[in-house]
Amino acid sequence: MGCGRVGSTLARSLEDRNHTVSVIDSNPDAFRRLGPSFNGTKVTGYGFDQAVLTEAGIERADAFAAVSSGDNSNIIAARVARETFGIQQVVARIYDPGRAEVYQRLGITTVATVKWTADQVLRRILPAGAEPDFRDPSGTIRVDQIQVPEPWVGQRTVVFQETSKSRIAWIDRLGEGMLPTRDTVLQEGDMLHLVMREENASGVYDVLKKGPEDA
Repeated sequence: MGCGRVGSTLARSLEDRNHTVSVIDSNPDAFRRLGPSFNGTKVTGYGFDQAVLTEAGIERADAFAAVSSGDNSNIIAARVARETFGIQQVVARIYDPGRAEVYQRLGITTVATVKWTADQVLRRILPAGAEPDFRDPSGTIRVDQIQVPEPWVGQRTVVFQETSKSRIAWIDRLGEGMLPTRDTVLQEGDMLHLVMREENASGVYDVLKKGPEDA
């Protein structure tokens, strides 16, 4: 639901991945954003209207995304899709981060647009480790993206993990993601995606800074 910039981009991306897509928008002119090559279904109406959802094929759907410009419309449509039609994979875009957290606890996956954008900016302007890339809802586990420090270049990933008490989820190397093994050696330019407990974060960064000889 919603054929703005996010909705139209999402619809085309799904179709490019060979998914069948239906798009709902109350403004028929919005469908022009989909372009002439879009082969999915276009339904004019409100995505929280059961008749409109049925016309769009909700009863055959595997997932539903509510990405219109209105928080209320998105959350109502998401609840109808989940509670009335039994769709398990439901996502709603919410601008108000406080409301997003409430609905997240109700079992509806939310994307808090403003908070997400602010967090992305924060992570790029604050010192490394100040803000994680991801923190689980309980606040216990975090994922940080760190370029491998020079002292650790040439060291095996297993040594780094044992020393820092963190885990390398994956490494971005030369533009590709790779899963490390016990024999993987860290290389200059590697981007590490580290999983750690929140209370261990300061220790992990101390180990990163000191290197294997002083850790």
